[in-house]
Formats: sequence, C-alpha cells, structure tokens
Amino acid sequence: MKSSEIKINVTTDAMNLPETMNWQATDSGVDGINPLKAVMLSVWDAKENTTLKIDLWTKDMLVDDMKQFFHQTLISMANTLERATNEDKMAGDMRDFCDYFAEKMGLKEEK
Repeated sequence: MKSSEIKINVTTDAMNLPETMNWQATDSGVDGINPLKAVMLSVWDAKENTTLKIDLWTKDMLVDDMKQFFHQTLISMANTLERATNEDKMAGDMRDFCDYFAEKMGLKEEK
C-alpha cells in the first residue's frame, strides 16, 4: 500500500488573517515548498454525511486573480462531477454556468 502526504502551511497576522501560505505534496511532481495565494479545500465527512471546508486567501491576493481562481475551480468541479458520477448533462449545465460566470466577471476576451 502507498501513502501520500499533502501539507499546507499558513502564517497569520495578529488578526488571524493569512499573510503567507505554501504547499508541498509527496506525489505532486513539483519539488520543494511552493507559495500559494488561495486555497479551497473540501473533504467529505462520511460519519456526519457533510462537507467540511477550508477557504483561505492571503491579504495580497488580487481580486482579478480571485475571480479567475473561482472560475477555474467551478470548471474543475464540473469535470470532477462528470468523471465521478457520469452526470454528463449536469456537468454540461455547470459548464454553461461557468461561461456565464466568466462573461459577467469580465473574464472572457472580446472576439
């Protein structure tokens, strides 16, 4: 059996707001400790039948970068839904919403 480890380190200020964050994972293919500006972590608690979440971002995370982060996360969620459940139609509907989100957030380039 193989075991992998993911570490996220968060340094906070006196108000407990994240100032710096970094990550490291044994099977990521990326060497060393790597900086990050935002993280959304969701885990399924089977005992309580609920999702536990951690959403953090540093004080210097730019608003435009946060919009892009959300957009890419939503697309990833649609892809994961499709792979995990074979719910092709719902995943497609989610991607349609992602297009709407990108348009409303000004993330799409004009053609």
